[in-house]
Amino acid sequence: MYVGRFVVVGPEVGAYRVSSRSFPNREITAREEALTVGPTDDAPETDNPYVSYNCLRVVETPTGETAAFGNGSHVDPIAEKLELGYPARDALAESLLALDYEKDDYDTPRIAATISDDGEAMIGTVRKDALLVETVDEPTLVATYEKDAPEAFDLEADSADAAASEVYDHEFEHAVCAAGVALTDDGFETAIENGN
Repeated sequence: MYVGRFVVVGPEVGAYRVSSRSFPNREITAREEALTVGPTDDAPETDNPYVSYNCLRVVETPTGETAAFGNGSHVDPIAEKLELGYPARDALAESLLALDYEKDDYDTPRIAATISDDGEAMIGTVRKDALLVETVDEPTLVATYEKDAPEAFDLEADSADAAASEVYDHEFEHAVCAAGVALTDDGFETAIENGN
């Protein structure tokens, strides 16, 4: 089954996977402030605005650290609102609503999740017909296609590396790359799986 890009989040671990039929030549790289999806060196040139973006950021909020991750440019305003002290629900809802679903040929939903250092996890999506933001207490998935409303997901990972690998290797079709994040005793750890 092809579900496109997806996020999975549980109270202390989460992951994001790029799945793509149209733009498979992408990878995730670590930058100073974010994990960033972008084209590989051998990718054909494109002016598609949805190909490159920060997919995961860990930010300092007034109450601690929070990880924000998702499938597009909305990750940055979510992270910025969290830094300003917005509750995660509001940061997700306002940013998803403001940027709205992607105006491409498929009306692709925007999806995102947060994990705070107190273990609160939230997941959200904005589709052409709905804005959904929910608190989760078990691993939950939302994808751009087929599974575009939050649903329970069997995520066994307990580390960022394991989460990135597990979602990358999942049976959903056309895996390109994945990022993982996990809350540890020392704060958040992140990991990248580019299938190399």
